[in-house]
Amino acid sequence: MARRFRAAYLSEPYSALATWARRLAVFAAVVAVVSTIVVRFGFLEVRPALATFAGALFCAVLSILVALAAFAAIWQTGARGLGRIVAALFIAVLVLAYPAYLGLQYRQLPKIYDVTTDPINPPRFDVLARLRTGDDTNPAVYAGLYSAEQQRQAYPDIEPVQLDVPVQRAYDATLHFVTRRKWRIVDARPPQPPRREGHIEAVARTPVMGLREDVAIRVVPDGDGSRIDIRSSSRHFESDLGSNAARIAKLITDLNTISDENSAPTKRPQTPMPPAKTQAKGTKK
Repeated sequence: MARRFRAAYLSEPYSALATWARRLAVFAAVVAVVSTIVVRFGFLEVRPALATFAGALFCAVLSILVALAAFAAIWQTGARGLGRIVAALFIAVLVLAYPAYLGLQYRQLPKIYDVTTDPINPPRFDVLARLRTGDDTNPAVYAGLYSAEQQRQAYPDIEPVQLDVPVQRAYDATLHFVTRRKWRIVDARPPQPPRREGHIEAVARTPVMGLREDVAIRVVPDGDGSRIDIRSSSRHFESDLGSNAARIAKLITDLNTISDENSAPTKRPQTPMPPAKTQAKGTKK
């Protein structure tokens, strides 16, 4: 009986809707991967490549709808194709998962692209300003007080870094952390008299798409210590989805360890013991 049922099932044709659902899901995955590679390695401009990625998301959504229709058809006709439906849903969900997370971030976070520890006098872009002159790029000039107010409400911990170390050591440590993060340094000027202001400009990349975000860092003397201000700004789009604030917060955490290490108690050198007195020859014990 079981063999007859199995033979009858295998003789049923595959659902065309199930087949198309899987094809759409695979196509969406391939287009999403290719468009991500294109954006990350700069083979095309950012906006056309992201438009292609949006097309991949549309195909993934369409694949889910077709898969649901295929499931209803299989339920009624008994055709084969349940495995293809499951595969289509799995692939489509993988394609849509990260963009769905970014969409949630877009709704919850402020629509700003320029974050800094000093909104009144933010670190300036000198070399990187030449790379932000296109029609599809954000300006190199700071976004303004409206952006600063949005930043203050969303990221109150983004503040200047005050260190109890000389300005040269603060600059060297900052350059070390920037290099360790593998940001592409385009300008690095150590603090020199008379102003003794250190300046670093670098290009960071977002984790998945590799979108370029510019960083400017200013290191200046502050009494016997030093002060570090950081600015991170996205080149494209009105919202950075929190990437700039997260980048600055991580760098601030690293920089604060410099002050902790500097304030750690140091061991005092032990005073050498005076040499033992030797008894002169001929003296009695």
